[in-house]
Amino acid sequence: MRAMFCVLGISLSAASVVVSAAPTQVRQYSASIDQSQWLLSKNTPLHCQLEHNIPNFGTAIFRSHAGKGLNMDFELAMLRLPDNYDLAEVLSVPPQWRAGEKTKALASMRLLKQFNGDLPKKTAWTLLTELEQGFSPTFYYADWYSPFDKVVAALNPVQFPTQYAAFSQCIAGLLPYSFEDIAFTVLTYESGGDQLTRDSRRRLSQIAEYLKYDTDVESIELQGYTDSFGGRWMNEQLSVQRAEKIKAFFVAAGVSEDKVQIEGFGERRHVAPNETSLGRAINRRVVLQMARP
Repeated sequence: MRAMFCVLGISLSAASVVVSAAPTQVRQYSASIDQSQWLLSKNTPLHCQLEHNIPNFGTAIFRSHAGKGLNMDFELAMLRLPDNYDLAEVLSVPPQWRAGEKTKALASMRLLKQFNGDLPKKTAWTLLTELEQGFSPTFYYADWYSPFDKVVAALNPVQFPTQYAAFSQCIAGLLPYSFEDIAFTVLTYESGGDQLTRDSRRRLSQIAEYLKYDTDVESIELQGYTDSFGGRWMNEQLSVQRAEKIKAFFVAAGVSEDKVQIEGFGERRHVAPNETSLGRAINRRVVLQMARP
């Protein structure tokens, strides 16, 4: 065996093995001009979602939802989730026909093991602005499954403007409150009856508007209370009457009757002293609690 290697001019005892580094290979993913599609996949007063498919890679998703303030987030949903922790460089690449334009560095996106990539509000809006101007937001990172590969995934701005206009219209129509804002609500009453105060009537209308679009609400609990004026039995009946009237309002608005549970506690469980008019006004209430899965 030694003689064979000597014939080839190789000495096993003295030869050193030199392994040259393999060149980096780049795997590029992006939709072609013909493939490029943008889809407004959610368009309600609760959710707006704009999606772009990157063939053989995954989906880029922009989202905004109902709430007190303007919000936006971006998710890069990958077919092969990261198998390690890393950073992806986010760049804005100009189209070929814009000679002289420079590529812009936008951000670094954290890549967590077995999670999709995501970007916060400000960066998500920046990506939308770059797309609107014809640039391609592009993600660069080292492949976790091959030590020789670099992955490049790009968003194609072709067909973007029309769907972005519809996405913007959806955002303008989002409700200015979320489920968390209304899931626990205290409705207050005028003295001596089942008439809500003006602010509570407005609040109840907001809740009814929200329930038109959120089919995931699985239960609504209504607990009625009164102040200490009047007899105890009368107050207990009044507290039930108040809760029943709110239930009837929700049922008329399209909520399934079996989702709404009521209970009346009368003048029990005060949350303020009954000696003052302000305290009694606080005690005249229906507490509303909603739950989702």
